[in-house]
Amino acid sequence: MEAVEGGLRERHKARRRGRILEATRELLREGPEAVISTERIAARAEVSPATVYNLVGPRDKIWEALAAEFMDELERRLGSQGADDPREVVRSTVQLFVGDPVVSRRMVREWEDSGLVLHRSPHTHLRRALADARARGLLRTDIATDALAAVVSTACVGALHQWVAALIDDDRFLERALLALDVALAAAAADPHRDRLLAPLRTGDAR
Repeated sequence: MEAVEGGLRERHKARRRGRILEATRELLREGPEAVISTERIAARAEVSPATVYNLVGPRDKIWEALAAEFMDELERRLGSQGADDPREVVRSTVQLFVGDPVVSRRMVREWEDSGLVLHRSPHTHLRRALADARARGLLRTDIATDALAAVVSTACVGALHQWVAALIDDDRFLERALLALDVALAAAAADPHRDRLLAPLRTGDAR
């Protein structure tokens, strides 16, 4: 009985935490540059400010919690797709950001560790996809695919921050992220596949 009650309490906490984060997203969409206070979030979520603090933390932790939920959603999307194609990993990641641009941009700007926003889910799937490409003979066997994935992820974070700063639009964000991947694949291509993996760099616009 005690275990059942404990499980119910945890589910209630999870639901309230979910309401708090959804309330934050709603407030951001209504006023992208507005101050998002604990009191405003609590009022929208219909909980006390103390509950916001206890279940999520102070305001700086709100951004971290939003990023964690973002990564959870990306994990679900990539998991449902299989995510064995590195291009689909990159494409799905960009699409998730641009699908909710107001929340995404504010989250990245406000979260002080935003450089780690791609560290978990997309990076893990990208590592697997590149390792699979090497196993299938598309990439050279002497290539360290973990290092290759890290380079691509770093370049994608750079493109993300350019998009957040409105220096590039949605389409250019995707182009630059895919370009980073194409450069990495071309550099690591096995001889039989080199021409094909170089093709996007020969015909694409690398602006």
